[in-house]
Order: sequence, then structure tokens, then C-alpha cells
Amino acid sequence: MSAEVTITSENFKSEVLESSLPVLVDFWAEWCMPCRMISPSVEQLAETYKGKLKVGKVNVDEQSEIAAQFGIISIPTLFIFKGGQVARQKVGALPKHEIENLFKDLL
Repeated sequence: MSAEVTITSENFKSEVLESSLPVLVDFWAEWCMPCRMISPSVEQLAETYKGKLKVGKVNVDEQSEIAAQFGIISIPTLFIFKGGQVARQKVGALPKHEIENLFKDLL
């Protein structure tokens, strides 16, 4: 069982905006090769930081309203939310250590 949470329009507010933990949100799609490349790193970080960081995945094909709300035009796009606000964002396939550097100082 993965430590990642599937984010939908129904649970976005409770899982992301109201989370007491910082949240890494991975905007991705099944057909996106760079998304697939970073997926194992995102999963590993979800396990490593379980209890300190919440990791959620938004499938942009299934949740287009969330993608539109945050102006997602390229994927993968990673957002870090803290206190219900976007703290950081980065577009593109990043190595694991760069993904980790996006949030590590916010924990």
C-alpha cells in the first residue's frame, strides 16, 4: 500500500488545504513519461517522510478542474503546500534529491 493519497476535487480541501502537515502534490498523467520517471522517487519520499509530509497525486486527465485552478500547463508539476498555501512549485522531471530539497526545510 502506497503512502501517497489520490487527490480529487472532492478531497482536495481536506487533504491539501486543511492538512496540518506540509503537502507535496504531484500533478501527473498516465501517458506522461517524465511523470512515470519521477514516480518511484515520489513514492520513496512519501514512505521516508510519512508522518511529517503528506504526498498527494493529482491525475490531470481525471481532475482537470484542479489542474486548471493551479494553471498546470506542463507535467509533471510539483507543488508544496504549507498551511493551505502554495509554498513552492517546480515543473519537470527532477532527481529525487531536488524533489526532497523542495520541502525539507519546511518540515
